[in-house]
Amino acid sequence: MPKHIAIYISNKENKNKLLNRITSGELIKELFNLNGAVFSEIKLNKFIEEEIRYGHFDIQTKTKNSLRNSSEGERKKALLSHILLQNPDYIVLDNVFDSLDIKSQSEIKNKLIQLSNQLLVVQITTRKIDILSFIKEVFMLQDGKLQFLDITKKNKEPSGRVIRNIPKSYKLEKKNFKSLIKLKNVNVSYGQRPILKNIYWEIKPNEFWQLIGPNGSGKSTILTLISGDNPKGFLQDMTLFGMKKGSGETVWDIKRHIGFFSSEMLIGFKRSDTIENMIISGFLDSIGLYNYPTDIQIDIAQKWLHVLNMFQLKDEYFNSLSNGHKRLVLIARALVKHPPLLILDEPTNGLDDNDSEILAKLINKISEETNTAIIYVSHRKEAHINPNYVYELVPCKTGSTGKIIKDN
Repeated sequence: MPKHIAIYISNKENKNKLLNRITSGELIKELFNLNGAVFSEIKLNKFIEEEIRYGHFDIQTKTKNSLRNSSEGERKKALLSHILLQNPDYIVLDNVFDSLDIKSQSEIKNKLIQLSNQLLVVQITTRKIDILSFIKEVFMLQDGKLQFLDITKKNKEPSGRVIRNIPKSYKLEKKNFKSLIKLKNVNVSYGQRPILKNIYWEIKPNEFWQLIGPNGSGKSTILTLISGDNPKGFLQDMTLFGMKKGSGETVWDIKRHIGFFSSEMLIGFKRSDTIENMIISGFLDSIGLYNYPTDIQIDIAQKWLHVLNMFQLKDEYFNSLSNGHKRLVLIARALVKHPPLLILDEPTNGLDDNDSEILAKLINKISEETNTAIIYVSHRKEAHINPNYVYELVPCKTGSTGKIIKDN
């Protein structure tokens, strides 16, 4: 049997093409005619699209939920179980640890260590720190071919790239809020399944929060309550941007105060919008551009493209980008209007080491130079991202409770 290998790539690589080259045996000739399986966000998204299109699902989580209605971590564990039932000769792991909590990461690592004695593992990763311990041969792509990479060498110092000044808001007058979000004694259940219990959480301007908790603990539920997308919010004691929930406000009254990024935004997106237009659409809270932009909006969007070092790609189609670069564009889209609140749900998933450093600098700049409050959701501890406060969801049978575990 061939040896386990890892392929360390950047966001510039075409992931679909790479996966096809691996499974066809073109890139790794030893895999030709072997029965392989792919563990990838791309694969998950295809299953979710089928759920949406056909109204049924072939993969379900431990709680019997569809993939569509589950957290990213729960989806990944369900996909891995589904793959192993097929008894493949080898498995291709694409950024396997993204979206997984610490416990789930440990469980999957242990499972893969056991499996490594039975089947071949080919790991694709954009982060060196994620390379599995039992993999001794690491390669990178150079001119379409695998080249050995010596990961025992110390990493070079961070790129030192200085992020340009954040473009100014196109609206000089903004409403000032003493408090952006107030959740008081919030309780949410779905059927007989309790999700949140007695949640108290207040977010004020310019505060930088990280929201943490195990997969399935209710993080996504809290975000949908805050964004106005969850109808269960009407039964709760919540004040959003000075508006008492259920007092006649519309979902758009809430959304105009929020810049939002989630990897859910990448699922099923088929429109042929340019990269520049995707960023401009952030002014209008739409995914894709449906109206003619103003000259000021175009100018600000182009400044953001310079910040991302992607100005030369502005007229390329958004769907031509790698998932990592799509994420950077959508994060810039969330920022163009300088919202009072920025929600970043697992923003570093799929980013390579270089772009994750760029994103960290960008988030820190926002926190330091603007009045925007940030809710940053991530299981991954990024070396350069340092929130001021951490709100942790702690699961229990009656629903997750919340607590502040760090207050600098």
